Amino acid sequence: MLNRRSVMLGAAAVLAAPAVHVRAQGAVVKLKAGMVTGIDQIGLPVALERGFFEKWGLDVVVARPYATGVDALNALQAGEAEIVQVGVPMVGAVLRGMDLVALGNYSGNAHRMGSDATMAMVAREGSGIDAKDLSTLKGKKIAASFGTINHLYVLALLEKGGLTPADVTMVNTPPPDMTVALLAKGIDAFAGWDPWPIVAQKDVPGAYQVIRGGGVISYVGFNVATRGWVEKNGETIVKALSALSEGDKWMRANPQAAAQIATRWIPGLKQDVAEAAMQFNVQQTDRRLSANNYRALHVAQERLHKLGFIKDTFDVNKHIDSRFIVQVMEKNPELFSDLPAIPADAAIKAGFVFKP
Repeated sequence: MLNRRSVMLGAAAVLAAPAVHVRAQGAVVKLKAGMVTGIDQIGLPVALERGFFEKWGLDVVVARPYATGVDALNALQAGEAEIVQVGVPMVGAVLRGMDLVALGNYSGNAHRMGSDATMAMVAREGSGIDAKDLSTLKGKKIAASFGTINHLYVLALLEKGGLTPADVTMVNTPPPDMTVALLAKGIDAFAGWDPWPIVAQKDVPGAYQVIRGGGVISYVGFNVATRGWVEKNGETIVKALSALSEGDKWMRANPQAAAQIATRWIPGLKQDVAEAAMQFNVQQTDRRLSANNYRALHVAQERLHKLGFIKDTFDVNKHIDSRFIVQVMEKNPELFSDLPAIPADAAIKAGFVFKP
């Protein structure tokens, strides 16, 4: 595990750390957090390295970045982390009996539906896939990490192209391995979150982007913890969400510097790739929750259920607890002052109940 002192910052980075004053009163609280190797997850190490967790009275240790949200949830269950950043894998875990609670966004948009700027599909040269015609995906081998947001993205792209999952061969692949699979011609294309689509276009000769974003899905990316832990740690959650929100605001204002932080957390990530990816990431860095985020989780379940990937669905109201982020939004509106206002018909208060 990595803490603020043991992260490989180098002398220059340490000297560049901000001078902060702890806002929270009382003893410093320890917290174990986890993330995935995606550029959209970088808000966590940003808050760590920039000193925002310390400012809010937390001593945070971040576990090694995991390949997928499934791995992050396994770590949560094993006690390696107390809070993790995960999206679609939460659905399968809840249906298998893991009592999870979403507390805020790590990526997505509270002010509107349809946010997938950090997602892209990349194809190999000679694949026969036409970037202007998604129906040409028919008969192709497409890599995705099953049960994750990039799986959901592929399903939405197939639907947009008038196809079904039966029209393609899906290959379950962790994002860090997708570039290798494309280079070896073991697949025709893959869908994934940044930085992997950008890495593939640089490292695989002839690789090209089929589509970037497109508004085909509403991103599902939450700060997640187990219900038992949430019930005992409300004050810690508010501090953590406050620190993360402050880190997000700094990242939106300083994407190039945030990209540099990303290179220290995602193995093999180069600065130019990180900077390219960060331009998309900041478009959906919004820790707030609104009715749009409840709807995004509900719609994700509906799509997976309709296509037979999950056998049941759950009431999103039982697995999203917005009390803590609502408190942060109300008491510290300055943390979100650079973001678009949440429309009145999507704004939530304590006690909000989503109705499909």
